[in-house]
Amino acid sequence: MRVFVTGGSGFVGQHLIRRLREEGHTPIALARSERSADIVRGAGADAVNGDLDDLTATGDVTRDPAWLGELSTVDAVVHAAARMEFWGPDEGFRTDNHEPTIALHAAAAKAGVSRFVLISAAGISTGTQRARVVDEGTDDGVSMIAYGRVKLATEHALRDAPTPGMALVILRPPFIWGPGLTTMSDAVAAARKGRWVWIDHGRHTMDFVHVLNLADAIVDSLTRGRDGALYYVTDGAPTSVREFFGALFATQGVDLSRARSIPLWVASPVAAALDGGARLLRRPTAPPLTNWLVANMGRDRAYDISAARSDLGYHPRLTVAEGMRGMTA
Repeated sequence: MRVFVTGGSGFVGQHLIRRLREEGHTPIALARSERSADIVRGAGADAVNGDLDDLTATGDVTRDPAWLGELSTVDAVVHAAARMEFWGPDEGFRTDNHEPTIALHAAAAKAGVSRFVLISAAGISTGTQRARVVDEGTDDGVSMIAYGRVKLATEHALRDAPTPGMALVILRPPFIWGPGLTTMSDAVAAARKGRWVWIDHGRHTMDFVHVLNLADAIVDSLTRGRDGALYYVTDGAPTSVREFFGALFATQGVDLSRARSIPLWVASPVAAALDGGARLLRRPTAPPLTNWLVANMGRDRAYDISAARSDLGYHPRLTVAEGMRGMTA
């Protein structure tokens, strides 16, 4: 299959391109700069110069971007590009994420693409939804952050859009990890300075997905999955925050065993005060402790991947232990 990829120069995109090549597919990646073009070509994709901002929110062409013609030559689109931040107002994410996604989806349908795969986020349900185990039938509630709220609105918009002839599959990964994780260096640097703090000693359950397992799920979605369906995708091995991050940081030579811990009953009101104050003052950056951070570190949360197993034929082939060894290498 010929597959059009957005976000190909990113962490997930580069691994996806390599996986597509391994499976015999031909990846074509949108690149907004020469640096991005070099990266996607290095991963194994044909680079197409262009920017999603060339499309309007309705999918109409504003200045006839040349790359738009590539959509008529592909079988599927994988939309992995997104601005991912855990702070900021909804409006910015609507401009950066929602509107370009709606536009690309409409343009793909118009071009005759047969399948559109959206990489969404499991964090959509992190907020008012407090269930310990979530599946596709669980009510999403209201996300604590703009990124999640806008992602959910985008899912709804795409599922409601009439696109005869083009199937839609939505994947919801939680924390994505693996070699090349872009945020790892900053986190390691902070931990080495003693800035890592557990909540309740890290005893709460978390879920995650290795980037190679996610790439497998995306490839599975090119030919399988119900039209309009969404699927949670994880490593199928939820564990405690302490066990996972302790092992992950150990691969970088950082020992978190002696890091400080604060109880949830202290962290929650402090986070609420700092978070609320920063939002009231419209701070451009997040405070050191937020409601979002407390929710992820101080609550039990796992995702049921039974639907992905049955509908997509997805089976996490890389174990957590194997992934950790890969991080060390």
